[in-house]
Amino acid sequence: MSYQTPVILEPSVKHQASVIWLHGLGADGHDFEPIVPHLGVASLGIKFIFPHAKVQPVTINAGMAMRSWYDILGMELDTRADSAGIKSSVEYVNQLIENEIVSGIDSRNIVLAGFSQGGVVCLHAGLTCQHQLAGLIALSTYLPLVDELEPKLSEVNKNIHILQAHGTQDPVVHPSLGDMLVHQLKQWDYNVLPHKYPMQHAVCPEEIAVIGQWLQTMLVPV
Repeated sequence: MSYQTPVILEPSVKHQASVIWLHGLGADGHDFEPIVPHLGVASLGIKFIFPHAKVQPVTINAGMAMRSWYDILGMELDTRADSAGIKSSVEYVNQLIENEIVSGIDSRNIVLAGFSQGGVVCLHAGLTCQHQLAGLIALSTYLPLVDELEPKLSEVNKNIHILQAHGTQDPVVHPSLGDMLVHQLKQWDYNVLPHKYPMQHAVCPEEIAVIGQWLQTMLVPV
């Protein structure tokens, strides 16, 4: 099964940067489309790309088929993501990055973003990417398969900026998993900027404002 064409929001001014934003489990590429006008970045020439995950059975949901970037076997960190599924999704994200580079966008003006399951793929793809990226946005997410990821960490992105945010009342991805993610990134000496908000498994207006400000800092002409 091939991937469905992503939702694409073209900029109203000259295209100078791209944000590839991955949705969470059971959602689709339209999920984060409505927040773009609230980011306050219309003048930056950002093309927003919202891919759709493939529809596939998810073990933890009684094998029900839904859009998923990888299978989830259980709620514990070591059973929360299947390696083959992440690898396949990372390869797809790499292709989306290549497409933007071929279209004329400098990789240093490409940001990867992801929510929950999408955040996992965002991190695995961004931290192993062989092109220097502008930054990563990891929302309400966690970092499984650390031992598999560590040997693949990209030297070219060792100084990448990572914006992380998590809800303090998240019942889906416990806040402790967000703390573990930040701790691991700091152990690897990444430049990670963590944020916590009084919310559940969601995004909030304050968080959206911070994302917009961060994009204005990261996406400058190169």
